[in-house]
This record gives sequence, structure tokens and C-alpha cells, in this order.
Amino acid sequence: MAITAEQLRQGTKRKLGPSLSRLRLSSRFILTSSTFRLALLYMLLVGVSVAILLGFIYWSTAGYMARQTDATIGAEIQGLAEQYRRRGLAGLSTVIAERIARDPQGASIYLLTAPSGNPIIGNLDSWPQVAPDAGGWVRFRARQSLGEDVTIEHETRAKVFRLRGDLRLLVGRDVRELTAIRQLILDAMTWGLAITVGLALLGGWLMGAGIVRRLDVVNQVSREIMQGNLSRRVPSAGTGDDFDQLADNLNRMLERIEALMLSIRQVSDNIAHDLRTSLTRLRNRLELLHGADLSDEARAEVEVAIADADELLSAFNALLRIARIEAGSRRAAFADLDPLPLLQDVAELYEPLAAESLQTIQVEGVAENSPCRLHADRDLLFQAIANLVDNAIKHSPSGGQIRLRAVCSETSVELSVTDDGPGIPPELRDKVLQRFFRIDESRAAPGHGLGLSLVQAVAQLHGAALSLEDAAPGLRVRLRLPKQAKTQTTPSAAGRPSSPV
Repeated sequence: MAITAEQLRQGTKRKLGPSLSRLRLSSRFILTSSTFRLALLYMLLVGVSVAILLGFIYWSTAGYMARQTDATIGAEIQGLAEQYRRRGLAGLSTVIAERIARDPQGASIYLLTAPSGNPIIGNLDSWPQVAPDAGGWVRFRARQSLGEDVTIEHETRAKVFRLRGDLRLLVGRDVRELTAIRQLILDAMTWGLAITVGLALLGGWLMGAGIVRRLDVVNQVSREIMQGNLSRRVPSAGTGDDFDQLADNLNRMLERIEALMLSIRQVSDNIAHDLRTSLTRLRNRLELLHGADLSDEARAEVEVAIADADELLSAFNALLRIARIEAGSRRAAFADLDPLPLLQDVAELYEPLAAESLQTIQVEGVAENSPCRLHADRDLLFQAIANLVDNAIKHSPSGGQIRLRAVCSETSVELSVTDDGPGIPPELRDKVLQRFFRIDESRAAPGHGLGLSLVQAVAQLHGAALSLEDAAPGLRVRLRLPKQAKTQTTPSAAGRPSSPV
């Protein structure tokens, strides 16, 4: 079957997309790193130093050549003035003619004019129309005739000198070479600064890339540890530098933290197991007592005690479940799944309970690309959505509407539960994620304040972003889960939890 150009382009985009995204992300981290900023500061200092050095070279070289040119012109004027005093106008004209003959290309400029302004002798056609400065210096572009049809125009610097008899003498030099040398020095300065800045940027980039690469390893290990994998350690390059010392210290700290966490977890598990066992035995005895021949008042008290025992057992089970999720022990149950049937199963489970309060549950799916797949633990995700739906049913008014929605994009899947209830004040949205925290208005409702804590634990296990928003009216809870690559092949069970936490 032939492959179209569009299919080839889409396939190439899918293959190169992650690599380009990682490259852009790495480049952004390098450009915003403190190492790169220090390299930019170093580049600025070096650039300023190089600019000062090149400026001094320019001033020394070009200035020296300009001063030499002025000194040469001044010496020539003094010599010609001496010749005029000794030999008169005829002798001065002879000396000027000899010098022009020795320099036919016009490197030296001479012009002697009468009081009327008419040229007497020289290699300029006319007196320049430029007013001299206070020192008698003029700068102009001279046109010289080298033959019948040959003329040249060049930059000239000259000085005006007045002789006896109201004669005016103009002596100058062609400064084309000086201008070319100045331009050459300026070009060298520009290229020198550009090369300095380029090498400094390249050096800063390489330094930043090396340090960011090592810091990225530390950040990656930190993220895995925050997700519950306390066995991860920061790798060492074996060079014994500051980063290796930091890695060794972090690893020793992590080993200590892991040992303490394991000890606490073991003690907590033992306490929870022992208490749960005792509570189970107490409940069984109450059940036996409930079946005995008791008065109606005593039987009612036994039923209340059994309900209290069930509530305590439920709280202990919820705490143990949250602890196991936060420890990351359920990662082996991750599998590919379609989130829309998951939401439909939750809605089907809670429709009878919602119908008792005349509430409706709607499920909606929006897919930007097909098919919509997610790599997650179905049981835990089902439990988290079930907790959100259960809270929505409890806090929504009679006749309210509960909306479950799945929005799929190329990089993530967003699951949301929206209700028509009173919502949660913005200042309390972080606190309700804490264990056992309950808003005053909801303390009369059944529960332990662990439902949203479990949802947050499930979100952290999946690397998802959990947010609580105002639905105007009501509350909208969003779970944005990344489309992670498949790393485990163990399928998860398809069972449902019997009740929310």
C-alpha cells in the first residue's frame, strides 16, 4: 500500500516530536540556569575588556598616523616658506613643480594662488570651498587631473598658509591610506568583539549544558523519590568533584530517610494491623451479642457500637490504602486503558444513589486524536473518580447535575468531575487535601475527611496535576494525567471498590 506524503510527514512528526520537545526543554533549562547567567556576566566583562584594549590600540595606531601626517604637512609648509623667503616666488614655484613631478600620483597636495585667487602652480584645479578651522586645517575631497581624460578624487587633509604679498599656500596629504587603515582597525575590532562574544556564549552554553545535565539527573532522582521510590540514589561520576560530594551526601541522607521511613512504616503497619484485628474481634463479639436475647434498648446500643466499629475499620483501611499508594507499591498494576468507559462505569455505579436525590450524572468525552488511551492503574483511578462523584452527590442539592468529562490530547488526558454544590472557598482548597480535614459545613455528613487525600495520592502516583476550581456554581475537580510510555506489562484487575473512602 502506497504511503502518502501527509502520512510520511505525520509519522516523522510523531517520531521526532518527543526528541525536539526534549531538546527545546533542555535548551530552555540551559538558558535559564545560573551557570549560563554567570557565563554571560563573564562574557560581558571580557567583552568590555577587549573593547577597551582594541579602543586603545585604535587610538594609539590611527592617532599616531594622523599626528605623523600633520607633522609631515607642517614640515613641508615650513620648508616651502623658507624657500619663498630665500628665493622668492619663482624659486617657490620651482620647488613645488619639482615635488609634484616626483609625486605624479598626487599623494602630496600643493596649490599656490595669487591675491586674486587664481592658481599659480599646484596639482589642484581650484581652491577647496571649505572654511579652515582655528588652526588653519581643512579636510575635503580633492579632484586631481592626471592626464587629458584621467581624474581622481580622494580624501585630503591640508593646511592653509599665507605668504607675503597676500599669497596663499595650501599643502596637504592624501589620507586614503590612513582612512583604509582606520577602517581595517575598526573591522578588526568588530570581528574581535564578535568572536569574543561568540566564544563566550559557546563556552557558557557548554558549561551550562554540562552542569544542567548533572542537575537534571539529580532532579529526575528527586522526582522518583517524591513519587514514593525511596530506593533511588543519585549516581556519581567518579571524578570526586563538588557534584560527586553532593551526590554522596544526598545518598547518605536518602539512606537514613529510607531506613527511618521503613521503620515508621513497619511500626504503623503493625499498629494498624493489631488495632484492626482488635476492632474486628470486637465487632464480631458485638455481632454475637446482637444475636442474643436482648432488650430493644440494649439491641439498639449494640447496633450503634457495631456502626462505630465499622467506621473505625473503614478509616484504618483508608489510611493503609493511602500509605500503600504513596509508597508506590501499585506501579506494577499500570496498563493501557480507555478513560471514557472508566467514567461510564463510575456513573453507572452511582446512578441509583444519585437518583435518590433526583440528581443526574452525565458523561462526556472529547478526543483531539483517536484513539484516546491512558497508561494508569484502573482500580486506583476508578477509586479516585468514585470518591469525587460520591462527594459531589453528598454536597449537590436535590435535582442537581453531576458531569464527568474526559478530554484527550496528544500529551495528556484530563478527567474532571463537576457538581452544582456550594463549592470550596479558595483559601481552603489546599487544606481539604490534607488527611482528616473537613469543612465545618460538611462535618455533619458521614466520612473521615480522607477522600480527597486518596485522590491526591492517586494523582501523585500517576504524575498527574490535581486542581480544584470554581464551577460557578459548584466545584470542578480536574485530574490532568500525562500519557506515559508503557513500562509495565502486568495487567490490573478490573474490580470495583465497594465504597468510597
